Amino acid sequence: MTSLAGYGTWASPLTAEAITAGQVGLAQPSLDRGCSYWLEARPQEAGRTVLVRRTPQGATTDLTPAPFNVRTRVHEYGGGAYAVKDGVIVAANFADQRLYRIGEGAAPQPLTPSSEGRLRYADLEPDLGRGRVLAIREDHRSEGEAVNTVVAVDLSGGEEGRVLIRGHDFFSSPRLSPDDDRLAWLSWDHPNMPWDGTRLWSAEIAADGGLRNVRQVAGGDREAIVQPAWSPDGRLYFVSDRSGWWNLYCAGDGCVRAVLPMSAEFAGPDWTFGMRWYGFLDPATILACFSEDGRWRLGVIDVAAGALERLELPYTELSGLVVEDGQAVLRAGRPDAPAAIVLLDPASRRVSELAAAGALPVDPAYLSAPESITCRSEDGALAHAFYYPPANPDFRAPPGEAPPLIVKSHGGPTGSTSAELRLSTQFWTSRGFAVCDVNYGGSTGYGRAYRERLEGRWGEVDVADCVGAARSLVADRRADARRLAITGGSAGGYTTLCALTFHDVFRAGASHYGVSDLEALARDTHKFESRYLDRLVGPWPEAAALYRARSPIHHVERLSCPIIFFQGLDDAVVPPNQAELMVEALRRKGLPVAYLAFKGEQHGFRKAETIQTVLRAELAFYGRIFGFAPADGLAELTIENL
Repeated sequence: MTSLAGYGTWASPLTAEAITAGQVGLAQPSLDRGCSYWLEARPQEAGRTVLVRRTPQGATTDLTPAPFNVRTRVHEYGGGAYAVKDGVIVAANFADQRLYRIGEGAAPQPLTPSSEGRLRYADLEPDLGRGRVLAIREDHRSEGEAVNTVVAVDLSGGEEGRVLIRGHDFFSSPRLSPDDDRLAWLSWDHPNMPWDGTRLWSAEIAADGGLRNVRQVAGGDREAIVQPAWSPDGRLYFVSDRSGWWNLYCAGDGCVRAVLPMSAEFAGPDWTFGMRWYGFLDPATILACFSEDGRWRLGVIDVAAGALERLELPYTELSGLVVEDGQAVLRAGRPDAPAAIVLLDPASRRVSELAAAGALPVDPAYLSAPESITCRSEDGALAHAFYYPPANPDFRAPPGEAPPLIVKSHGGPTGSTSAELRLSTQFWTSRGFAVCDVNYGGSTGYGRAYRERLEGRWGEVDVADCVGAARSLVADRRADARRLAITGGSAGGYTTLCALTFHDVFRAGASHYGVSDLEALARDTHKFESRYLDRLVGPWPEAAALYRARSPIHHVERLSCPIIFFQGLDDAVVPPNQAELMVEALRRKGLPVAYLAFKGEQHGFRKAETIQTVLRAELAFYGRIFGFAPADGLAELTIENL
């Protein structure tokens, strides 16, 4: 029997502790000699990332003992932090950024010299025939901008790496051909990001291990190439958005041809290294992930026929696909169960889940099912979002009451949200909140034109789409206009602060390590994103007036609602002063404000206690601002000027 209670006051079994208890992050699956490997980020171990192996017989082993943390800081976002081939395992350790050789039951053995973290390695590619591993190296030893190169590190250890490729601002994806005689890689230069324009190169490997006959295969300043890969018969494939969509192409015989032209995305943005969306079952057959209308699917491509067979799977978010010896492993998410590392037999279509992000801590009846919606933006364009209505079998709201709404703006901003189960979203819906997760203009998954809606208009298009989504849901009586909140992290935090500064739709907001001063971001951020704003806003410092006009910190007089800030004190992407300047400005104005800072946290919170504190504090904040008492009770929280 259900009880009558106002939205936001519902008691939920999905507590902050339940969200982190036994939950892990899953990433970078791979296959080698019949064994499956993946990374687990464990909040209960202060966010430490562990390399895990599972044998064909089902035995699962942690290969990296504490305190070894498999994570690299190249580009600050990392990725590609380990590689395994023919039983040889190499991994980067977060504490010192050195490469290590990993052996079961033995202490990790360092391959690169100590550099106090100034030499960083990522995107590893074993070259065992030459006794080395190829890697992207980011060198911070000199004053000024870090230097990125492609290097070869000797597997016998003791060397920092021989530079094979230099001369561009960034590199990624060094990939050896099946016969180990050729190498392909990507490069790009300021002000481009890898989703703006990249170049695909190939070269022969000389007898001394260097490169010869280097040539550009494809790409340019307005063509974004992703995931070069060699087929078993030595043909070079890649994903390009030259048609307006990230589609598969094959290079050979002096020309490049489309494998399967579709209005779909066969890749996503390269925020991290080592991302994979396709692999070869044989020279003429490709297993590929692809996204249509924000939902990922899996299909088998007949290259000769240019035909696609769609596989029916329950998953809506797919990534990290690796194929070897007729098997495939990938990370898969769905709306009604935790994400998993999945082993797939493409021949039989049999799927088995090797590891889950955790057990579902509540009955599925407490889960809100996402609804894909399209709404009219404030600027007249169409925007995409997922709407989560309140869901709790124990409660119902009084007749005629509309729920409080939390609008979420994802990070990036070049990125996307998905319908994958997020317990942090269900934390809100099970308490009687509605949530709208917006894929605003600039998001990936809807083609290059949709992605480019944000060019020169960051802080406008994204905000207009979030405002439009909120107003649309209010008009449909699916949200209460008096209880609208907006929240986001990183770039999503910037969207949040802009929405609260330049519009009067939302009544409260939560900024998680968000940007408040675009000028400071352009001056202070790390190399990878140091020219990101050239396209999103304008070139710095020529467009300084525009940067100030779009920075909430310079327009605090327009704010009129409470904000809570969450910030990691070790954040190198969005430094703490971005939040602290905003908090001080709100204090001076006398607006309600709360600020929680966390030692040892960087860009994105990884520790269980931090994640729990943030959830409880944000709930308490909304309860205080919107005037209701959460069933959990109000967490201790200092809100100044309230």
